[in-house]
Formats: sequence, C-alpha cells, structure tokens
Amino acid sequence: MIREQKINPENDLGFGPQPVIKNQPLLNKNGTVNVKRKGMSRFNTADTYHTLITMSWTKFWLVVLSGYLFTNLVFAGIYVAIGHSSLDGTSGGNGMSHFLDAFFFSAQTISTVGYGHISPQGVVANSVAAFESMLGLLAFALATGLLYGRFSRPTAKIVYSENLLVAPYHGGRRGLMFRLCNIRKNVLIDLEIEVVFSYNEMVDGKPLRRFFPLSLERKNVSMLSLNWTVVHPLNQDSPLIDITREDFERGEASFSVLLKAFDDTFSQTVHSRTAYQANEMVWGAKFVPMFQRDEEGRIVLDMSKINTFEALS
Repeated sequence: MIREQKINPENDLGFGPQPVIKNQPLLNKNGTVNVKRKGMSRFNTADTYHTLITMSWTKFWLVVLSGYLFTNLVFAGIYVAIGHSSLDGTSGGNGMSHFLDAFFFSAQTISTVGYGHISPQGVVANSVAAFESMLGLLAFALATGLLYGRFSRPTAKIVYSENLLVAPYHGGRRGLMFRLCNIRKNVLIDLEIEVVFSYNEMVDGKPLRRFFPLSLERKNVSMLSLNWTVVHPLNQDSPLIDITREDFERGEASFSVLLKAFDDTFSQTVHSRTAYQANEMVWGAKFVPMFQRDEEGRIVLDMSKINTFEALS
C-alpha cells in the first residue's frame, strides 16, 4: 500500500488526477505524450513547422517527394490545358507524349534548370512559367531551411533498457533499477534525472491517479561516459516498500522518466523521456555488466547488452 504522506499533488506531469484506463500509458515508451487531440481545424497550420521538423526521415522525404510530384503534375496539366502550341520544342505525338513533355518542362522550370529544349510560347504560358519558377525558388528555400533545422536541432540520443528490474541492492535490500547510455559519441555533461511513479487509487468510489516523485540513489551525473544504472532504493523511506507485484498491476502503475543534460557539442540543454509500465517490471533479476577491458586495458562498452539481465535463483 502507498504511504499517503509521500503524495506530491504538484508533481503530476500536467495530467491531473485522470486515471489510466485499459493500460493506456500517460507517457509512451518513446517519450511522447499519449494524448489524442480533437476539435482542431483541418487547415490549422500552427504546428506545421514543428511537425515537419520532428517527423521521421522516411515521412519527411515522402512529404517532400509527394509535394514535388504533385506540383509538377498540376503545372503540367495547366500547360496542356493552355494548348499544344503553348510549348515550343515538344515532340508532339499523342496526348500522353505531350503531357510528359509538359511534366518534364515543369520540373526544369520549378528547379530553374531550364535546358532550353522546350520553351513557353505566348503571354499565358510565359506567365505560368514565371510564376512556377518563383514558386520553385520559394519551395526550395523552404526545403533547405527544413533540412537545416532537422540537422541542427539538438537532441539527446539516449537508449534505455527495455525492462525495469526489482533487483538486489546494498545491504541485503532491493531496488528498482533501469539503465541508460548515450548512443552518440558526443559528450553529455551535468545530467539530471527524475523518476515519477503513478498509479490508480480508488477514492470515494472513484479512480484517481496519484503521483510520487521517487528518491534516487543518484539523480545527478557530471558526465555520461559509460552506462548509468538509475536506482530507487526500496528502503523504509520509499513509498513503494510495501507494494506487491499484484498491487502494481492492479493499479496500472507506471514510471515516467525525465532526463535533462547539457550537450557539449551544441552548447545547449537537451531532454529525453521514456516510461515503464507494470508489465515491463522484472522481479528477482540483475543486469549483466556492459563494459569490460580489452588487451590494452582500454574500457570497451558493449551497447548491445543494454537490455541484458539474468534471473536470480
């Protein structure tokens, strides 16, 4: 049972007392907030830049290529609609051949390459080509800015162990522990970590979400050079000392992890988040060491062992 005096109502991560239902976590494994938004306009552009900056590289290139193809298809249709005589130098032939000529002329115009094999004829066609070239300059400038923003945005590439272990700790006690390491070769300094435990509790017949900031063996590290095993000692000062495995599962317990560090490469503060659920807890196990020394005495960190643990008899 949770000790009531440990409750900190101000440390609710902004979710308030809303209970977790059907094992839906408040914080996803990748650190994103598990909140579905509705009631927003379909044409809301307030978050467009953030979306393009933070989406995966695969989705980003799909958006860029789709926009490029769609724009050229639209302008190719406009050139075809103006008439066959609007473009001089086309190979002629059937309608599909003329459309392909118009499409490739559009691609040359929007990129301002202009090979010169095909040229617009008449005021209307020249006006469309001039507008397309201006649109191309703006589009490529925007794409360049987005690429720079994606490459220059400082982020923390922290990998966490998949499981939260209930493992032996100093003095015959136990501790909740997980570990993390930096997958980049840069230097992270002045690291600070916070772990917030939350669970559902029935109050006056209604489920409420309770939040507990957990005290850690060490919450600050000067420099992350190897892996870091974060430990919450299950001692007499812990609010979790009397909780059983069934209590964790019944209360749909979760552990939210918030990490802050200073990136020495970009000279900026970076953040990383993750979460553990009750079904990701492993009882009676310990982590396998991740590093050893080679023949020259140099420390070798094996990143593939971040999730490796062994059960205790």
